[in-house]
Amino acid sequence: MVKRTLKLYKDSFTGLSPEIWWLALITFINRAGTMIIPFLSLYLTKDLEFSLPQVGWIMSAFGVGSFLGSWIGGKLTDKIGYYKVMFWSLLLTGFLFIGLQYITTFWGFVAGIVIIMTIADTFRPAMFVSLNAYSKPENQTRSLTLIRLAINLGFSFGPFIGGLIIAGLSYKGLFWIDGLTCILAIVIFKMVLKNKALVRKEKEVEEISVNSSIFNDRPYWIFLVIVFLMSFAFMQLFSTMPLYYVDVYSLTEVEIGLLMSMNGIIIFLTEMPIIHKLEESSINRIQIIFWSLILFAASFFVLNISIGISIIIISMIIITVAEMLAFPFTNAFAMTRAVKGKEGLYMALYTMAFSLAHIFSAKTGMEVIDRFGFDANWYLMGVLSLIAAALSVWLKRVLK
Repeated sequence: MVKRTLKLYKDSFTGLSPEIWWLALITFINRAGTMIIPFLSLYLTKDLEFSLPQVGWIMSAFGVGSFLGSWIGGKLTDKIGYYKVMFWSLLLTGFLFIGLQYITTFWGFVAGIVIIMTIADTFRPAMFVSLNAYSKPENQTRSLTLIRLAINLGFSFGPFIGGLIIAGLSYKGLFWIDGLTCILAIVIFKMVLKNKALVRKEKEVEEISVNSSIFNDRPYWIFLVIVFLMSFAFMQLFSTMPLYYVDVYSLTEVEIGLLMSMNGIIIFLTEMPIIHKLEESSINRIQIIFWSLILFAASFFVLNISIGISIIIISMIIITVAEMLAFPFTNAFAMTRAVKGKEGLYMALYTMAFSLAHIFSAKTGMEVIDRFGFDANWYLMGVLSLIAAALSVWLKRVLK
């Protein structure tokens, strides 16, 4: 049994290109550094003394910048190439994060967050497109999963280390770490990764570019609505849930960091073998996304069961499993749906669905909590997840 498990784990990593491993390392360093994100709502309420509605607006600004960055990143990727976009995004984001700590006014912080996220999130569509250059087509889902693994391993270290930095120093130290890790990531990026051409046939690109439009791709737009609703609920993990842990369960920053690290550790240990087995199976991708959305709904509904602190651990485990099933296969669906020559645009719209959710998710959550309490917010997020699950059933029928 142990030998079979180890073989499965080894097989799930076999065959990936060296460039993908380097990209994963760069992503890990960058993600481990973005430790301010899980604590941003706490920093804004405790250090800067902003109200919950103000924090909601700042989180919405986060989404606006991400939305703009995703669109610009997709356009620039198709125009100047993924490599230049990734390089300048990481470099400029590093310096901007360091500067953010010196902004203390509400409107200044709103503007600062929009600018930072606009530049930072040009990276995402470019990174997705780079997989077409650095990964074999048959390995793309696993390559995406390895990148997600790096993100989640970074997420495991980031909140825990962030909690220790806050306890030992202050929130200001997080901004320095965020900025410096972005700069470190880009130094490694420049040293080990070369600008590699995408594999595509020019004649095929020309024909598809002339004869097709993404705006006529009805299944893809249904898919984007699903991604939006899924992201809308999932983003609560980084905005309202840290406040919930403090206000309802009186957790410290270190305890919050440990709880969120559990999410990344579970993903690190189990996601690659699970995705490898699911890829080998005959289970439809949309069916996997459907069950992930059912689990997202369950993770919010259980929070309203009063059985003590153990319920937030149960909720975290459920949302982690949902995340493991949802994100690799939504990523893979978007990439396989993208037509040649328009990869940047397709991946931009995919990442923009997340960004659009970020604009409304935090603000909606903060307002619901401010007016009706945490319980109402968890019911709302659960219902939205169920609506997305229903849409995934529709998408499956449309694709047939």
